[in-house]
Amino acid sequence: MSASTTRIPLGPFTFDAVVDGPPDGDPVLLLHGFPQSAACWRRVQPELAAAGYRVVAPDLRGYSPDARPPEAEAYRMEELVGDVLGFADHLGWSTFHLVGHDWGGALAWQVAGRHGDRLRTLAVVSTPHPAAFLQAKQGGASADGDDQATKSKYMDDFRSPGFEDLLMADDRALLRLMVLGAGMDEESAEASLARFTTKAEVVGALNWYRGAEPADASGMGPVTVPTLYLWSTNDIALGRTAAEATEGCVDGPYRFVVLDGVSHWVPEEAPDAVVRELLPHLAGTG
Repeated sequence: MSASTTRIPLGPFTFDAVVDGPPDGDPVLLLHGFPQSAACWRRVQPELAAAGYRVVAPDLRGYSPDARPPEAEAYRMEELVGDVLGFADHLGWSTFHLVGHDWGGALAWQVAGRHGDRLRTLAVVSTPHPAAFLQAKQGGASADGDDQATKSKYMDDFRSPGFEDLLMADDRALLRLMVLGAGMDEESAEASLARFTTKAEVVGALNWYRGAEPADASGMGPVTVPTLYLWSTNDIALGRTAAEATEGCVDGPYRFVVLDGVSHWVPEEAPDAVVRELLPHLAGTG
C-alpha cells in the first residue's frame, strides 16, 4: 500500500499528514521534532505500514501552513497535547500507539503523563522524560563530563526575540550549519530547509521553544503504559545523564535501547534500528 496525504481539521486549524497502512490496522501516530516534518519518518512509516499498522504522521502545529499561529502562547503544552488527542479523535482512534522524536518525543511523554488512558504503547526517540531532563539540566556536569545545561544553551537563543532573523540570514546558513553539524545527512537537511523559506515558517518552529515552560513536567502524572525509549550516543543535544535517569520516571513496563554511534537524527540515520525495536514493542512482545 502506498502512502497518501490527508488534512486533519481541528478547530480553527487544519493539519497536513501522511497516511500509510491498512485502514483496519492498529493505529500508530508519529510525531516529528525540530526542524523537521512528517518527512523525518519517511524511512520508518512504510515499514510499519507493511507490518499491518495504520500509521499517520502529521506536520505539527507551527509546521502545517494552516496551523501556524504566530504567538508563542499558542504553543503551550496543553495546546500541543490537545492537538495530539484531536488527531486521534478525528481519526476515530479511542486508543493508539504513540511514537515521537525530539520535540515530538517531549510531547509524547506529556500525552502519556496526562492522558495515558488513550495510549496502547509509548515510544520515544532521543528525548528523555521531561522530569529527567530538568533534573539533569539543573544538576551540573556528571562524573563522565556530561553537562545537559551546556548542551541546552542553544534553547536560550531559540527563545530570544528576533533569532528567526539570524536563522533566515544568508539563505538559512546558520540553520543549515546547525542541522548538518548535529549529524543530519545532506538529503534530510535539504528537505528540512525547504520547509523554512519565510520568517513565519521559522517562527512557527521556534515557538515550540518559546511556548515551553519548566513547569510543564509538573503537570504530568505517572507514565504507566508500556514504554520504549531509544537514545543515541552521538546526540549533541540530549545527554546520557537524562537518558539513564528516565527509567526512574516510568512506572509501567520499560525498555531502554542505546544506539551506538548514531546522531540526534535517529529516524533519518538509523531507520532500520527504529523499526527493529518498534515492531516487537507495538506488538507487545518487546
